[in-house]
Amino acid sequence: MWVQLRCGLEPRALAALAVVLVAAAVFAAMHFWSARPEGVRAPDPLSAAGHAPVPRAAADPVADGSGAPEPSPGPPPAAGGTGGRIVVDVSGKVRRPGIHRLPSGARVADALRAAGGVRPGVDLDGLNRARVLVDGEQILVGVPPGTAAAGGTEGGGAGPTATGGTATGPVSLNSATAEQLEALPGVGPVLAQHIVDYRAQHGGFQSVGELREVTGIGDRRFADLQSLVRP
Repeated sequence: MWVQLRCGLEPRALAALAVVLVAAAVFAAMHFWSARPEGVRAPDPLSAAGHAPVPRAAADPVADGSGAPEPSPGPPPAAGGTGGRIVVDVSGKVRRPGIHRLPSGARVADALRAAGGVRPGVDLDGLNRARVLVDGEQILVGVPPGTAAAGGTEGGGAGPTATGGTATGPVSLNSATAEQLEALPGVGPVLAQHIVDYRAQHGGFQSVGELREVTGIGDRRFADLQSLVRP
């Protein structure tokens, strides 16, 4: 009545205004109720094996006071080092001398076992059987220094001997490693690799004269190396 008298509204207009105000109030209340924040429950974690729900205390170590989870151990290291292969030449007084393929990271003792073991009576006091082998290495067992590299049935070329020294004499072009070839006068890492590549491409050296065909070896360098190498 006060609004009607104050504003001079007709009863019908006043009723329409009241309906609008009530509708607006209801709409505002519904909007406020729908926009209120609601809590969302996290899903239960699943186990990796059976995909079954795992209790939350077991899935969350922080929740049960046990602290941060410890990292799971990785797979055990594979035997045989990195899993690669190396090729070594075992010569001298062993039961099966020759080329043997061993796992990367193998030691001198492994090479001796692959060669069938040493012959009876061979002195191994000077041989470091715990040394790690490298690819292309030659192992001379029971051969006195200075005689093994001269050429014979018991292996040649520069390489470790049973006394732990390095054999003297001509270097074998067919069995020497790149590091052993670098010890020759005038031969650096690049030229030594050229010699190794030529040996691999042509199946080895048949004579010292083939050294002329290696890239980087001229007449003067060949003259310096001719007496220091052998096939």
